[in-house]
Amino acid sequence: QSAFLPIIMPVILVCLLIAPSNLSTALVIFATAIVMMFIGRVAPKYIFLMMFCGLVAFSGLIVVGQAFPEKVRVNTWTSRLRSFVTNTEEADQTKIAKMAIANGGLLGTGPGNSVQKNFLPNAFSDYLYAVIIEEYGLFGGFVILALYVMLFLRVVRLVTKSPKTFPAMLAIGLTLMLTVQALANMAVSVHLVPVTGLPLPMLSMGGTSLLFSCVSLGMILSVSKFIETE
Repeated sequence: QSAFLPIIMPVILVCLLIAPSNLSTALVIFATAIVMMFIGRVAPKYIFLMMFCGLVAFSGLIVVGQAFPEKVRVNTWTSRLRSFVTNTEEADQTKIAKMAIANGGLLGTGPGNSVQKNFLPNAFSDYLYAVIIEEYGLFGGFVILALYVMLFLRVVRLVTKSPKTFPAMLAIGLTLMLTVQALANMAVSVHLVPVTGLPLPMLSMGGTSLLFSCVSLGMILSVSKFIETE
């Protein structure tokens, strides 16, 4: 009970409120919470309880979606999963993304010279990584990936020096949110996971995403300044 009410219930409730309209964001938040519980040395039984509660809540959400499809986007989830497995229906955008990556080669076609961005839906958000590879090549793609990994490793190194728990957990949680979201976006572009609709943090077009990414980085820098002055 000591971990159920203050940790598990708020996460489940927040994810349930977000999932009907944006399942991918809810899954990112849930996965981040699981990792933070592990980092925070929460007892394994509570971590498994969290997973079980999440599975039960998601199952209930699917049942509700079958009864009220206009409220919960179950049909969208199933169609995206079906197209990922069978390479049909919505898979045209995946094929165009693969063509963009193939056109990029090692060094790319040059800034602004992408051809497939004219045919890719959401070329400046969901499939931005494919456009980046087409214009800057595999080299540019690896640079973007390395920058996110470096951000994560830098914050991990930072929080190990933190004398207080809350700033450390805040920084690692925000960094996990950014890096997991970035990896999910990249995975969609290279057809490793179904379409998620998650933007690429700090790079995709979108005012709200950019705003909250900047707020997250500001909090991380605040923790960094606090630790450096200790």
